Amino acid sequence: MDLQTLTYIVVGASFALYIGIAFWARASTTGEFYAAGRGIHPVANGMATAADWMSAASFISMAGLIAFKGYDASVFLMGWTGGYVLLAMLLAPYLRKFGKFTVPEFIGDRFYSSTARIVAVICLIVASITYVIGQMKGVGVAFSRFLEVDATTGLLIGTVIVFLYAVQGGMKGITYTQIAQYCVLIVAYTIPAVFISLELTGNVLPQIGLFSEHTASGMPLLAKLDQVVQELGFTQYTAQDGGTLNILLYTLSLMIGTAGLPHVIIRFFTVPKVADARWSAGWALVFIALLYTVAPGVGAMARLNLTDTIYPNGPQAEALAYDERPDWFKNWETTGLLTFEDKNGDGRIQYYNDAATPGEGNLIDPAWAGNELTVDRDIMVLANPEIAQLPNWVIAIVAAGGLAAALSTAAGLLMAISSAVSHDLLKGTFMPDMSEKGELLAARVSMGVAIAIAAWLGLNPPGFAAQTVALAFGLAASSIFPALMMGIFSTRINNVGATTGMLAGLLVTILYIFTFKGWFFIPGTNMLDNTTANHFLGIAPEAFGAVGALVNFAVAYFVSQATKEPPKEIRELVESIRVPKGAGAAVDH
Repeated sequence: MDLQTLTYIVVGASFALYIGIAFWARASTTGEFYAAGRGIHPVANGMATAADWMSAASFISMAGLIAFKGYDASVFLMGWTGGYVLLAMLLAPYLRKFGKFTVPEFIGDRFYSSTARIVAVICLIVASITYVIGQMKGVGVAFSRFLEVDATTGLLIGTVIVFLYAVQGGMKGITYTQIAQYCVLIVAYTIPAVFISLELTGNVLPQIGLFSEHTASGMPLLAKLDQVVQELGFTQYTAQDGGTLNILLYTLSLMIGTAGLPHVIIRFFTVPKVADARWSAGWALVFIALLYTVAPGVGAMARLNLTDTIYPNGPQAEALAYDERPDWFKNWETTGLLTFEDKNGDGRIQYYNDAATPGEGNLIDPAWAGNELTVDRDIMVLANPEIAQLPNWVIAIVAAGGLAAALSTAAGLLMAISSAVSHDLLKGTFMPDMSEKGELLAARVSMGVAIAIAAWLGLNPPGFAAQTVALAFGLAASSIFPALMMGIFSTRINNVGATTGMLAGLLVTILYIFTFKGWFFIPGTNMLDNTTANHFLGIAPEAFGAVGALVNFAVAYFVSQATKEPPKEIRELVESIRVPKGAGAAVDH
């Protein structure tokens, strides 16, 4: 069976499964729509949380980052998994014990302020919308290659699928759909990794294969990769390139950004008991580790396979003739995500680091006129099975996995947006007398509107779309996470302090990211080149969320100290959240 037909069958079957689950688990009450009736088992919730978290960024982009950045990309592994430890230990159990439906609802009640609740809604919507753009790109990339439709058509198909199961099922339908999506994406990620590890190292486990001998050369795999990339003028794969402070803040920003992302937090409102929230986070770490421990091997092996394709006899020999390029190369060229420009007119694919010049290091081709191959890093995981010449059924499963990863996180983000609009803005602030039936209708309508906006942004991405994930984490880290931490662990932070802290953290982070990404023009500066030398203390924009969080904490503390302390009942409420007794109980609506 040809690849396209097989892919249509596998992807179509997965879509039918998602829609069937949504209609089976259709939400009939607001409790089911917002929190799945609080009846999800911790193991099932851990699996759904893993799918919710492992977005297109994890499935598609992370291994691509590791493939091209090497050691420096380890910040994503450490930061994203570390964030779950923070969730498990510092946030999830206490938020579940508080017994609310949404993050803004907790902030509004804890800081006894509708203004704080509205500010939290704004932070949530901005972070979630920016994050969902990346998921839409992942849907477009997967569709454009494997189903051979243009990215626009693919994105619209994905939008319709999300609409069908998210609007019908709410959190209840999304939860069971995400369990199915986790099974699809983990199988899709693991099978090709096992095949490629066996081919390159003889080890069935990629985690071990990464540190094993490269079969063809007899060298350790990482040593072989270091040799190859250095011969092409690139930085040593296993060497640290970024500054220590930047790496530290980048990791911290990803950690607290993870712990502050609302679509992840609301998953812990779906379990029956407070203790279950902690177990859910633990199980989520287990399920995430099944992919995250494989990702370094996938990235390293993909980079080695790519260079071996271009230089089949090694970088010191002639590059591959363009007319002899393999089928996978031609397939990805049609998407525009892999391009070749014959700068020296020799008909061969010269793949060197543009920062180097002939005569430096191991660059040996005197006719070299610059790098001629451009590879979008987002294609590495999806193209890896084709590069390794794996069977068509493996490639079809990878396509389904990439779509599952993007759709699962998109649904979670849209759920967070929908509940914030219907429950926090309409029911909680502007229309408190709304009936449950009216609120459920408002939730479904707001979900539909959010999906339409996400689709439009996916079709017409803003200028900063390439950095939306970094922006989303920076916003969550600098605005939502500090407010939650102070709301749980401090009785002195009041409504004025929390609100000004969130606004200060949010604004300083947006200002820094937009400035150093060149989205703001400042006369007399040279920000557009985005070099480390221009950054404050060498801190990259993607790492600034941690600094924004510190600003949030500081402003909230000093403003609270200068203003009236919270009422006695609020201080007692904060103390009661952290009391160990009754750990199995929660204050539900």
